[in-house]
Amino acid sequence: MLRRMTDSAPEIAGMSFEEALRALEDVVRRLEGGEVALDDSIGLYERGEALRTHCQARLDAAQARIERIVAGPGGQAEAAVPFDSEPGR
Repeated sequence: MLRRMTDSAPEIAGMSFEEALRALEDVVRRLEGGEVALDDSIGLYERGEALRTHCQARLDAAQARIERIVAGPGGQAEAAVPFDSEPGR
């Protein structure tokens, strides 16, 4: 039987976006295949949701970093502000 979502949360937290996306694609493929028992399907669904949440958080962080790029008067990027710095510094 699959481990529950709380058991795999630390493992997922350490994944890169690409690793988590591949794992999520594998979960979807297995669920769509219909060869998984009901209890295992529930566990897979929980893992898939945790992976989706992780991927979304990584995408949100990347978008926030991109939005912090400071554009010059001509629309060209002049400088990048580190994601974790405070505005106005």
